[in-house]
Amino acid sequence: MKDESKAKQPLTGQSQIRVRYAETDKMGLLHHANYLVYFEQARTELLRSQGLTYREMEDQGFFLVITNVEVRFKSPAHYDDVLTVKTTVARTTPVRIEHSYEVTCDGRAIAEGKTTLACVDRNGKLQALPAWFQAKRA
Repeated sequence: MKDESKAKQPLTGQSQIRVRYAETDKMGLLHHANYLVYFEQARTELLRSQGLTYREMEDQGFFLVITNVEVRFKSPAHYDDVLTVKTTVARTTPVRIEHSYEVTCDGRAIAEGKTTLACVDRNGKLQALPAWFQAKRA
């Protein structure tokens, strides 16, 4: 019988991001393109919280490229709002990482998203994630 209490928990982290004036549109709302930047910032910090960095991966010839992105907008964010971006590693394969995101402001749902990243070499050819990355995730 499998002990469910010892089941591997998904890797999750939270980042706080303040909406800057330059990131808003004429109506003072966070422009939709900036959500992708916030997702990248949040997943970079999640990786860093595990003692890993994109810089180390890239220095060793491993690059993560976006192959899919989804964003669902729930309610607008405004200039100077402090957003919480909850990032979860939803799934990993030997060559891909899927993240999910929940963006909130003072408990109010702002947006949800998903990204899939593939690991490629310097020439853009698909390759396995580095062994040290896979070991850290095991």
